[in-house]
Amino acid sequence: MLAGLGGWIKRGTMMPAILFLALGLSFWTPPTAGQGLDPAALLRPPTDTWPTYNGDYSGRRYSPLDQINAGNVGSLTLAWIYRSRGVAIKSTPLVVNDILYFTEPDNVWALDAKFGRLIWHYERKSEGGHIGHRGVAMYKNWLYFTTPDAHLICLDAKDGAVHWDIELADAKLGYFATMAPLVIRDHVIVGVSGDSTDIRGILTSVDPETGTVQWHWYTEPDPGQPGSETWPKDGDALLHGGGMTWMTGTYDPALNLLYWGTGNPNPVLVGDSRPGDNLYTCSIVALNPDTGKLAWAFQPSPHDVHDWDAVQTPILFDAEFKGKQRKLLAQASRNGFFFLLDRTNGERLVTSAFIDQTWASGVDSRGRPIAKASANPSPDGALVEPGSDGATNWMAPSFDPQTNLFYVMARRIFAIFYKIAEGKTEGWGGRDRNLWANTTLRALDYKTGRVVWNHELGDGEGVAGILTTAGHLLFSADMSGNLLALDPATGKVLWHLNVGGQVVASPMTYQIDGRQYLIVPVQDDLYAFALPTFALPGVWWRAG
Repeated sequence: MLAGLGGWIKRGTMMPAILFLALGLSFWTPPTAGQGLDPAALLRPPTDTWPTYNGDYSGRRYSPLDQINAGNVGSLTLAWIYRSRGVAIKSTPLVVNDILYFTEPDNVWALDAKFGRLIWHYERKSEGGHIGHRGVAMYKNWLYFTTPDAHLICLDAKDGAVHWDIELADAKLGYFATMAPLVIRDHVIVGVSGDSTDIRGILTSVDPETGTVQWHWYTEPDPGQPGSETWPKDGDALLHGGGMTWMTGTYDPALNLLYWGTGNPNPVLVGDSRPGDNLYTCSIVALNPDTGKLAWAFQPSPHDVHDWDAVQTPILFDAEFKGKQRKLLAQASRNGFFFLLDRTNGERLVTSAFIDQTWASGVDSRGRPIAKASANPSPDGALVEPGSDGATNWMAPSFDPQTNLFYVMARRIFAIFYKIAEGKTEGWGGRDRNLWANTTLRALDYKTGRVVWNHELGDGEGVAGILTTAGHLLFSADMSGNLLALDPATGKVLWHLNVGGQVVASPMTYQIDGRQYLIVPVQDDLYAFALPTFALPGVWWRAG
């Protein structure tokens, strides 16, 4: 197709298709990794690069690019498609030095980001959890890739050659890894997954050059440490308490604080053997990235019995709150509540339900929802909204500094929660069965959590993420396979295209040679969209 060819074409000139293809292919040379990733790119809003999972350290998923905008989005055209011929792509690609890197479990691909052509493919078969994969991280000319058997692998970005391979945790115990690591200076921060067995959540920092472990932080404190009092004093629940570190965190360079969400406690869906709040599971934590020392923590779901991880992206932004400029952190949590915190100290500023919920009776003095006993799983079943899949989940939210609105993919899920185990329980002590679900995209006023606008997306559990741009656009997808461009101020649909499959990851964008590209994973395909390159008759232009 035109966008995948290169070569010079004169408008109005006829050229045999075979010759045209031959010329286009002969002119293409793959980009090279060059000097690798400039560390300063991690400190800037993403334009010609998308250097980390969320685009930058803030987690806002906001791009300053505006070539594609509300006035011309109707002219978007397909630039290229790359088919992995694997499983659904749940990763967000990185783009550095005109090379795009994306993942599936056991696999990493490097593509020419302009034409979508393959440069190299790395594959490593492994055992373990293959539920999906979020992407890679990059430091200089090294890529960092987590695996289903809980390894961290360092690859050469030029050709995919293995530099080193370390074990993060023992896969035989039930650990695996799905997340995209986060690079902060000379630290690669990486988390683990797994809640089928009673294991302890871990966040690890390793040296990017050697893979040497620099520090571990455990989501359950050791006996006697602050937070241990929220677990039983007798028994071993504290050291088997879950709290997986599933998703990529965010970082404030000025405060030198790393922000991470943690998963649910174990045993799952039953709490009889672990009375107390069970810190630091289902929590937002702030850590010093140089030492792994905890600075503060806030717990959206104390003593969770519904599998409501608090691993959703903690978005960072500076804005006014009650007449004062504040350094803020916002999270729309899986339990259905929106939280606004002061990220310097963890002070709670706002707690507000962003979708219907039936499990909480109010909010306590620390801004945490108060659970109803009637919503706990029981042998006869308890009808609860949301279900364990959550009012939102791993799909990326966004914050747009132009509208000052926070955007979240929200789900109404009714489920019956059953308790199926008595006595000392291991792993899952309950189950929930979804009865009905639908999905909506909501814009929230960060100052109050109030819903400003709502765009219904259809029945089922939506998992598409969100991207906002300086072009006054919000990109996401509905439940009917439509890629959507909305007005971020009003939620009005400006453009849509049925892409023929479910979008199960987040759109992202970058610019190369003056042309902005929008990348959307659709099942096992990567779609690249851009504006067509128009010119006056007789003017030479470059295809792609």
